[in-house]
Amino acid sequence: MWSPAPLCALGRRRRGPSAPLQPLTRLLQREYREKIQREYRERPPIHLLEREYREKIPIHPLQREYRQKSLTRLLQREYRALPGQGWGRTQHLSPRCFVSNNPKSRRNPKTFPVLDGRVPAVYRHVFEENLRNSEAVIQRYSELLERVKKGGGEKAILRHTQRNKKLFVRERLRLLLDHEDFLELSPLAGLDMPYGDVPAAACLTGIGRICGVWCVFIASDATVKGGTIYPIGVKKQLRAQEIAMENRLLSVHLVDSGGAFLPLQSELFPDKLHGGRIFYNEAIMSAMGIPQVAVVCGSCVAGGAYVPTMAEESVIIDKIGTLFLAGPPLVKAATGEDVSPEELGGARLHSQVSGCSDHFAASEEEAYECIRNVVSTLNCDPVPEEDRESDSPLYSPEELLGLAPLDYSCTLPVKLSLYISLQILSRLVDGSRFQEFKAAYGTTLVTGFGHVEGHLVGIVANNGELVHDAALKGSHFVQLCGQRGIPILFLQNTAPQPAGPASISQAEAHSNRLKAQASMMAAVACAAVPKITIVIGGCFGSDSYVMCGRSFSPNFLFLWPNARVALVDPRHLPTVPAAGDWAGEELELKQLKAKPVPFSALSRLEEESSAFYSSSRLWDDGIILPQDSRKVIAQCLEIMEQKKSQSVSPHPHPIIRM
Repeated sequence: MWSPAPLCALGRRRRGPSAPLQPLTRLLQREYREKIQREYRERPPIHLLEREYREKIPIHPLQREYRQKSLTRLLQREYRALPGQGWGRTQHLSPRCFVSNNPKSRRNPKTFPVLDGRVPAVYRHVFEENLRNSEAVIQRYSELLERVKKGGGEKAILRHTQRNKKLFVRERLRLLLDHEDFLELSPLAGLDMPYGDVPAAACLTGIGRICGVWCVFIASDATVKGGTIYPIGVKKQLRAQEIAMENRLLSVHLVDSGGAFLPLQSELFPDKLHGGRIFYNEAIMSAMGIPQVAVVCGSCVAGGAYVPTMAEESVIIDKIGTLFLAGPPLVKAATGEDVSPEELGGARLHSQVSGCSDHFAASEEEAYECIRNVVSTLNCDPVPEEDRESDSPLYSPEELLGLAPLDYSCTLPVKLSLYISLQILSRLVDGSRFQEFKAAYGTTLVTGFGHVEGHLVGIVANNGELVHDAALKGSHFVQLCGQRGIPILFLQNTAPQPAGPASISQAEAHSNRLKAQASMMAAVACAAVPKITIVIGGCFGSDSYVMCGRSFSPNFLFLWPNARVALVDPRHLPTVPAAGDWAGEELELKQLKAKPVPFSALSRLEEESSAFYSSSRLWDDGIILPQDSRKVIAQCLEIMEQKKSQSVSPHPHPIIRM
């Protein structure tokens, strides 16, 4: 392989941003790579470009222009002239890449300093308190997860599998995906909603491999409310599609839907991000060149019928797969005619007459085998296997349970250079090696580089209040990662919001902090690299935005079970004293000064700030166990890396059936 650095060095770079040239270099590298390997193994690649360009342009114009402009600029102008192409199609690529794609060059350097992750005996009581809290919340998480895995309950599963002769949704995924673990997204979505429990939002979403290719799957669970779509189910499907678009992942729909839940139609139908957005996204993804396939493995009624018909290829299963806007009961009510589901919209009708389905399958097993064959024809190559060297951390990941803070007061102190963030990193990064950036400046924020299972990643971790110096340091580091094309991992444990200023000097410090945090917010928002956020403790106030919270669109956002998500920390607010303690204007004055919160509001805030409440409403992509964090981070980095090997071929319109 060859490096694009010589090609970039040919043209004289003018002052100012050079982002347009850098994506062009990577594009030229990709387009000429095969030709260079086959015919010009011993010759520098730039000779190939010069020769081909001279063949296209007469020698005299070329000589005249070459004196004024470099060859790279001439190629840039020629590429811009190509019809239907331009810089827009390459903006999503990394800003620059001056390294070889040779796997040997990506080996993990073992010269990074090794972190000391030992917990001193004097702080052992804090560790033990955190450990007890972690065990309690993990126990609750396991109970909720077990409840979700049962879908609509044992009776509903028996009716689904025995009477309706269908496979349970998790069995379907077992047949569809490669035989390895998959990353399930937001499994607790839909629990304890105002309109009742909707386990897993009546659909399973996640990322797994099919024929070695990472794919997003959206699989209906008909044992939950008969597959009826609730508002939380729409939100979950839209999030899965968003992940597919951001990371250019193939989407697979397993449709077994009863349509929208009509009593909640005002929360499902009319707005921009309601049910119709699913179909809009399907069209946009197809035009982006992101493949989508579907299996009709049950009833597809009303809006659910559009999902397989807008997919690029679909399979329908005999006897159990049906597709229609209105089922037999509505036909009977409207026309008085008795018609069977098979006659109205069965597999043979749509395979032989309407053409809404492309493949007919006699059984579910045959259908999923057919989908795997379809995926193998999509020209989507798996992520190339690279020789990544990775060492396990020197400290046990199980000890992360004692480092996950019960609350901010139980975060291990930093006064004695005992950085809780560094202790956590020593149990996440390869070999516990970490190259810290600006270690002595802005110490309440830890920044630096490490490797997670061989993947280089920039790390930004809270280590206290995000003060002025820490925010400037974070802004600098995030821009470095953006310029170098390095993914960023945010470990978020924000401090409770500080009290208001009591003096002019404090007001000035608050203003400086505000300006610095605004600078870091801008850097985080505009960093064109993959971002992963894990909330390991508190997620409070404006600091959560700076640390790439949900509003700043990280590629993935996960919570530890002990995490808290709220505008303010309810455990640091005073309560209102009992009635009669104060009276009249004195009571009003003291309430205005202290801004107390009623006890009922505190208890509600406490409940709404828990990780389980957050995850059930899809404010994140799921809860992960602290000891599994390293595995999940590595999996996400590999998923995001797949789009580097995918060719970009946008089209003016999606694939339109018939």
